[in-house]
Amino acid sequence: MSFKTIIVEHDGPVTTITVNRPDVLNALNLDVLKEMKDAVWATWTREGCMALILTGAGNKAFVAGADIAQMQGKGPAWAAQFAELGHCVCGMLEKMPRVVIAAVNGFALGGGTELSLACDIILAGNRAVFGQPEVKLGIIPGFGGTARLPRAIGRSAAMEWILAGNTWKAEDALRLGLVARVCEPDALMDEAVKLARTIASRGPKAVQAAKRLVHDGLSIPLDAALRTEASVFANLFDSDEPREGMKAFLEKRKPEFKI
Repeated sequence: MSFKTIIVEHDGPVTTITVNRPDVLNALNLDVLKEMKDAVWATWTREGCMALILTGAGNKAFVAGADIAQMQGKGPAWAAQFAELGHCVCGMLEKMPRVVIAAVNGFALGGGTELSLACDIILAGNRAVFGQPEVKLGIIPGFGGTARLPRAIGRSAAMEWILAGNTWKAEDALRLGLVARVCEPDALMDEAVKLARTIASRGPKAVQAAKRLVHDGLSIPLDAALRTEASVFANLFDSDEPREGMKAFLEKRKPEFKI
């Protein structure tokens, strides 16, 4: 595939998608979202891919939000299309059977925060800035922020983020549990790749199952989540994966999992 607003790179089991509009701080418009949808689907179906890293071009922004110049003056029909496409991309990132790591290298505002929320793990450079500033424009988060942010950092903190529209530093996001780790900016991508390769070396069926259980477990009662976990745990024993993993452990060697 050929893209104009994003860069897609494959390196063994790891794919990296970079939003490539540094002149406008990687702002999201319809073209970016359409290309991201296609790229995420291609990654979803790429044989041998085990991990996806999402980042932004340059050293100033991950994604600084929606492209306000494109948004200005639009009506409800356009806004509905924009929100639907944003929800589609975020939903694909959340549901795809690959681990998705956000490497947040600068501003991640509005849709940028929402994209990172749809990823499984967020690593942030120490100059990263998060926030949902939509109310400053007289609108609200449109790509899942009102639903995913409370689940990530709790209701009260999310209310402050969304209703005040302030921005928050990487250390604040780490304290609230939004971010897994804060890195030096120059080391961010190396750390993201290292983590992606580590996860890619684990049992692929186990990784996929664990991701699905975590996401699904947040939306169902605890008792139901525990029953589902026990069932999936048991069913994995019917595959070659745990047999190879345990045999390798006892033989003191690295397992050779089949993707």
